[in-house]
Amino acid sequence: MAKILVVGGSLGGLFAANMLLRQGHDVTLLEKATGSLDGRGAGIVTHDALAEALRASGVRVDDSLGVHVTKRVTLGADGQTLGEMELPQILTSWSRLYHMLKESFPTERYLQGKTVKTVTQDASSVKVGCEDNSHYEAELVIASDGIRSGVRAQLAPEIGPEYAGYIAWRGVCDESTLSQHTLDTLFNYFGFCLPNGEQMLGYPVAGSGNDTRPGKRRYNFVWYRPASETQELVSLLTDDDGHYYPTGIPPLKVSQKHIAHMRELAQKILAPQYAEILEKTASPFLQAIYDVRSEEIVFGRIALMGDAAFVGRPHVGMGVTKAGDEAIVIAKHIASLGATPEALQAYGNERLKLGQQVVARAQYLGRYMQAQGIKGARDNDKLKRNASTVMAETAIDISALLAAGKAVPESIH
Repeated sequence: MAKILVVGGSLGGLFAANMLLRQGHDVTLLEKATGSLDGRGAGIVTHDALAEALRASGVRVDDSLGVHVTKRVTLGADGQTLGEMELPQILTSWSRLYHMLKESFPTERYLQGKTVKTVTQDASSVKVGCEDNSHYEAELVIASDGIRSGVRAQLAPEIGPEYAGYIAWRGVCDESTLSQHTLDTLFNYFGFCLPNGEQMLGYPVAGSGNDTRPGKRRYNFVWYRPASETQELVSLLTDDDGHYYPTGIPPLKVSQKHIAHMRELAQKILAPQYAEILEKTASPFLQAIYDVRSEEIVFGRIALMGDAAFVGRPHVGMGVTKAGDEAIVIAKHIASLGATPEALQAYGNERLKLGQQVVARAQYLGRYMQAQGIKGARDNDKLKRNASTVMAETAIDISALLAAGKAVPESIH
């Protein structure tokens, strides 16, 4: 069978590497980080397609995948319920999926400390050079190396992250620290809170050691807040020692003054339940929100997938599922057409427009979040209507919408 290189050892890369290895190919995965990636990311909304991708990767899918919720709720600033919606879902965590996929892939094939420096190809092979002076050759390269993909930077340097105008405060809070009121009114649901021009959401996930037992779980939250690119964002990405991290500040480097200010604002504008969660979260971190929209994802014997190809804002809740779908399609066409440029082009033909739809869907949901600040948005009736829309559209399974080309409502086009 063929020699295939997968660049990027996060979830997308592990999906592709596991599927192709199970087909019998000689797969090597190159990951730039060293040590465990455990702890990166937070909550993940699952869909049927994600479960399918896990099974195709050799992972057993059962009740241990995550925490079950039955409905969604939106809370007002006073903590009272503005709206409810029945929607059963399973909420898992990045850490849980990473361990499941990593355990399915041979350790000797997962190479760390491999930052890709050069990628070249000819009619029969692709050559990859890394910063540690190691070199690899294969028939195909699948690049799943993230939002700031080094492979994409060489093949399509004009494509890169575009700041969306807002950030997300994120974190997980131990269930055991929360008051009974918060546990009763919020913890067991996919929850929302809609202050003007902002959006908070959260849901329960497994706790330490992927423990899903009541009392041992955690609550994962994402709080979207506007931040100007030239002033506020720069300040937020600067640590207490004055070091600026333009591509994303490490979680433990986030300035304590910004964390304190965030918690102070939470007390003023969020439902008390969410303010309590933020107060009791040990290590909140922040994420700048970006879009990445590629016009091409296949370059001869090299294909982009996952965040290297498209990044949709987290509102859509499809990032990991999208990567799993893409890995399935890549594996399908390689099984049919062999490890050839034709197989990758077939993947590109099938997934390019779908990936662009996901980005457009995420932008649509993000625009809605920003529109919460329009005049009159504090009116209770308007908030109730907004609550219904947000609950009905955020992080849902949009497979049918994508297939029909209707990921964004026609009125928005």
